[in-house]
Amino acid sequence: MKLFQCKHCLKPAYFENTKCSHCGTLLGFDPEKLDLMAFFEQGNDAPLIDAAGNPFRYCLNRQHEGCNWLIPMASTDRYCKACVLNQIIPDLSNPAYKKRWQTIENAKHRLLYAILRWNLPFVSKARNPETGLGFEFKAAQENEAVMTGHASGTITMNIAEADDVERAMAKKQMDEVYRTVLGHFRHEIGHYYWDILIAGSTHLPVFREIFGDERASYQQALEKHYQKSANREWEEKYISAYASAHPWEDWAETWAHYLHIVDTLETAFSFGLTMNPRLGTGMPYMSSSIDTDAYECPDFEQIMDQWIPLSLALNSVNRSMGLQDIYPFVISSKVKSKLIFVHQVIQGVSRGFSSSP
Repeated sequence: MKLFQCKHCLKPAYFENTKCSHCGTLLGFDPEKLDLMAFFEQGNDAPLIDAAGNPFRYCLNRQHEGCNWLIPMASTDRYCKACVLNQIIPDLSNPAYKKRWQTIENAKHRLLYAILRWNLPFVSKARNPETGLGFEFKAAQENEAVMTGHASGTITMNIAEADDVERAMAKKQMDEVYRTVLGHFRHEIGHYYWDILIAGSTHLPVFREIFGDERASYQQALEKHYQKSANREWEEKYISAYASAHPWEDWAETWAHYLHIVDTLETAFSFGLTMNPRLGTGMPYMSSSIDTDAYECPDFEQIMDQWIPLSLALNSVNRSMGLQDIYPFVISSKVKSKLIFVHQVIQGVSRGFSSSP
């Protein structure tokens, strides 16, 4: 995520801000320009006018403090590009549910930012029930469990994932080193884009060479995975233990990590970060200046050359604060080849090409 600023006072602002904390100017995110816009208050029913004179209004979910995205006044849509994808949300009259939903929406909007930056294809389920993208955010009931996952373009999220304690318990139970709401979204959207970009395409034979044959029984693969005793045999070939379960999960995990890497590098690029460790001579590979926007970088080697020093630096900073590593993963040569494939698929779409990598 890049660094934003208030267009009025030019002070830094966060992606989710609806008001500048320095000058009080109203802020809203324009998904067309992928930027925060600044507005002066003109009354409840008056349009928001940007510096160029363009009129906007907020997404309807702003009233629930769940969205700050803008809609052009000429549009008849009540919900923005991100919120129109929602098919089910929890009962917002329940304060606990509302708080969890707000956390989930923040993460979902960050996911959509990445999708829009790459110009990856998506349409709502309302417009295309067959290939559309939809989100269902549900609370588990006494007689109905809710499983976070993806099926035919619908991403379901158990809102308990937005509770820090619940998520920490699930993380421990699943023996995971990383578990976040944003991580869930990045993983599940990977399944959606496998259906859209890989299945039935010229990418499929290359996918099978790198990840394996997805036609192997998915259910049997998961059952076998959960029956395994804890070991580290997966580390040479996979980014996580779960990735070793089935080629679909390997793809989704690799896709999620590519998004982790690129979005974090964009933040570092926005801040102009440079790593030059004081370790003496002989370690030039640990020095790097983040001088390229990873979203627009066609060279995966350059992305890796910047990511390795940055992730080491960020992990070290976290340890200094008594926190877990921000990126507790090892990118082996085989995992790197999978990341390269994801990079080439995404860059092909982003740059308007459809041929196999």
